[in-house]
Amino acid sequence: MSDENQVDIEEYIAEAEHKSETLDVAFEYKADEEEGTFSGYGSIFGNKDLGNDIVVEGAFAKSIGRKGAKAVKLLYQHRQDEPIGVFDEITEDRRGLKVKGRLAMGTQRGREVYELMKMGALDGLSIGYRVDPKGVDYDEKGKRRYLKSVDLMEISAVTFPMNPRARVQAVKGTERSVREWEHFLRDEGSLSRTEAKAAASAVTKALEQRDAVKEEEPKVLEAITSLTNILKS
Repeated sequence: MSDENQVDIEEYIAEAEHKSETLDVAFEYKADEEEGTFSGYGSIFGNKDLGNDIVVEGAFAKSIGRKGAKAVKLLYQHRQDEPIGVFDEITEDRRGLKVKGRLAMGTQRGREVYELMKMGALDGLSIGYRVDPKGVDYDEKGKRRYLKSVDLMEISAVTFPMNPRARVQAVKGTERSVREWEHFLRDEGSLSRTEAKAAASAVTKALEQRDAVKEEEPKVLEAITSLTNILKS
């Protein structure tokens, strides 16, 4: 390995450790244990993290378009020697960097992470990236960096994310709690906190009366629309 390559790697490791980010998204538990799948957000647009950085919508588009989901590593606590699975999907939506990952259930660490995610003990997601010097704006007055273009290298499952709003949203194998329904209804149904609380309680009670609970997103969204109209009438 050349000295130049060694320097590049050392710079990336230092930057990834210092600049890892996380965004708040609660786990939605919904896959079977053999698959070990989960979904969530690795970054939330427009939200200031603990390092005073704000990721701008579109910041990841070029990077993920060039390399694809599989090339972005899924790590444990940003440890490069501990890959724990792969990403099947990484996309940008209006909220942030949305991911769908699959843990390596044939490994001890993969099974451990899956169990911790189901319990809610490990629910943070954090990104490791390189910054394009031309893709950064700095606000001297507010002491903030606006990241407009970054090279996404890895996304880690972490205990304490840099961005408190970047979290796992769903882990297959567990039903949604009342609180998780509340978050879902607020995000997808555009309900207020009070409306979402009432609707979440009603939805949870209705689902408990069914013998088998299966996630049917189109029907859920249709029900949300009806609830929104009722609650706001």
